[in-house]
Amino acid sequence: MAGLEDMYEEHGGKLWRALFLYAGDREITSEALAEAFAQALRRGDELRSPERWVWRSAFRIAGGRALETTAREDEILDTRYEVPEETTQLLLALPQLTRKQRVALVLHYFCDYSLREVAEITGSTPSAVGVHLHRGRKRLRELLLGDDDG
Repeated sequence: MAGLEDMYEEHGGKLWRALFLYAGDREITSEALAEAFAQALRRGDELRSPERWVWRSAFRIAGGRALETTAREDEILDTRYEVPEETTQLLLALPQLTRKQRVALVLHYFCDYSLREVAEITGSTPSAVGVHLHRGRKRLRELLLGDDDG
């Protein structure tokens, strides 16, 4: 399916990075990405919106597998590139959020999806996504700045 190959070329890297921010584990990330595309390939033309389907499926697969493990600091910090301190702090803080907060923040701010689009991908509602964004930002502020006053 050429459309799926093109979609992988265009979105595969961005989806992998978003999944890694969400799951915090390279193995889970790679497995979820591969499994989502494999399932999409098996479904073929029955998918009305393959891109949305792959994103939603990959996050659901990663979420299910991430329940079995927790993000490891050495996994997050193992990089071949120099990472700014602020980015490192964010990477270490994200796993401390709830899964719903983390997926909402990653999809909205990192992937530039609207509240409605995040809701479609996660099987939620825009208002619930807004709540997760609000609470996630508040928690990140507490973790990163030590702002416990709210």
